[in-house]
Amino acid sequence: LCVPAVPVLFKQALQNTDTEEGKSISLRCELTKADATVVWKKGEATLQASAKYEMKQKGTVAELVIHNAEPEDA
Repeated sequence: LCVPAVPVLFKQALQNTDTEEGKSISLRCELTKADATVVWKKGEATLQASAKYEMKQKGTVAELVIHNAEPEDA
């Protein structure tokens, strides 16, 4: 028996968020499937975990924390 894979969709998409320069900011989205693979991008560039970018995922919620935000992070 072959069962087709169910696509992962956004239950809650990213929201525009403002912060002050030098502060941290958290961006969150909620998915329809727990622990789905999430890739964070800025334009065409894939973001990697570092001192600046912190990626978290718990169940259906994926979060990107940007530390020491700068205008270039918009």
